Amino acid sequence: MFGLQIRYLSFFFGLISVLSFFNIIYSYYLNLYLNLDTYYFSFIISLIISILFYRIKITEKKTNIYNKILTVFFGYVLIPLVLSIPFYLSIYNFTFLDSFFESVSGFTSTGFTIFENIKHIDQSLILWRSSTQWIGGLYFLFSIIFLIDIYDESFKKTLTNYISFNNSEVLKQAIKIFFLYSGLTLLIFIILNIVSIRTFDSLNLAFTLISSGGFLPVDDLSNIIKENSQIIILSLLMLCSFFSIFFGYNLIFFRNKNLNFFYEDLHLIIYFVIVLTVFFLFFSFDNDFLISLLSVSSSISNIGFSLELEQSNLVLIYLILVIIGGSFFSTSSGLRFIKVYSLFKYSINQILSFSKPKNIFMNKLLFTKINFDFNEINKYFLTILIFIFSLLILTSLLSLSDIGFENSFKLAILTLMNTVNSSIYGLNDFSFNNLHFLIKYTLIFFMIIGRIELLTILLLIKKFLFKN
Repeated sequence: MFGLQIRYLSFFFGLISVLSFFNIIYSYYLNLYLNLDTYYFSFIISLIISILFYRIKITEKKTNIYNKILTVFFGYVLIPLVLSIPFYLSIYNFTFLDSFFESVSGFTSTGFTIFENIKHIDQSLILWRSSTQWIGGLYFLFSIIFLIDIYDESFKKTLTNYISFNNSEVLKQAIKIFFLYSGLTLLIFIILNIVSIRTFDSLNLAFTLISSGGFLPVDDLSNIIKENSQIIILSLLMLCSFFSIFFGYNLIFFRNKNLNFFYEDLHLIIYFVIVLTVFFLFFSFDNDFLISLLSVSSSISNIGFSLELEQSNLVLIYLILVIIGGSFFSTSSGLRFIKVYSLFKYSINQILSFSKPKNIFMNKLLFTKINFDFNEINKYFLTILIFIFSLLILTSLLSLSDIGFENSFKLAILTLMNTVNSSIYGLNDFSFNNLHFLIKYTLIFFMIIGRIELLTILLLIKKFLFKN
């Protein structure tokens, strides 16, 4: 099928059938029969697709990276179509477009929703909605491994000592990711229960936090988080999607004192501490540092939650944190901190080299012997250009649809960075229900672009500008 690696996608359709079966059991257990038939449909359809995709013969010819890119993109379109079945066939009379919009928003871990009142929605459908985020986060992490050959050697060294990945190494890392991802989800669920958050909310929040998603099982986060201790714990748990998925694993199984596996996370720790210090010293005027802690953790992890408190004077700062993002091997989006930092350091070194030509300035990251070369810096710069270009296009399209320029600009950033609209960005009252159907399709397209932009557009640029 056009060189696509269909067998790669079969695993995720199999996973959808497992989640569908789980929702069936959950519905029977709590006597929730209103949408029960929809999960039978999604179970059967996803299982059939999984079996068919797995049985399709793959040619012996080695697949090139462009076919892999198309496979990943195909997955971001087809998998949400299957995930949208329970929305479309539910008793709530959602249109196909709204159902697809909701599933893409969940699968890309964005969090935009067409639901206006969550408390009127069946619990099983709320759980399904959260599940779309969980499987989307896992798909994103698997796609990084699947497309590992397009990334710089420095990023590969944060994962393995191998220079390149063979099929055996890809399978090994994929299995490791699955168990780490599932284990962290279970750990988050247990911790949330310990701090007296009810089981149903804890399960949905666990799916959301690990995937860097934005769906809530209630209308307002304040309906769940009511104590200061809960704010602190939730803020720290958000960092699971900010740091590398391998960070905890590497800490436990630390071998040969190889700092390459930690250099990105060490940078992120320093970055997080500096940001918190700035907020504590300059922006905690009303003794609301815990609210700032939650907002900072939510923004840098690209989740976007807030406690519905007005912080209009800090909107731009939070948006900048969203754009910077977190770890490369995490479910967060953004430009990635290490890329922004590397580009900044290289630019400063270039300026200093002209002002002090007799001095030598090393383009080396802290905590490591890794140097970044000129080709990498070019790609980092092009990444920012791609983001700015996409931001201008999306902002213009939204502005032409009678959305104010300020809201269009903020919504465009959140769409490309896959971050939910909330009060810390001044968009908590924004409704996606009444948008023109062309705008909804536009947001769907850019939500997907925001999730795979570094996996596709950069590769095409590399093909034409970095042939060596």
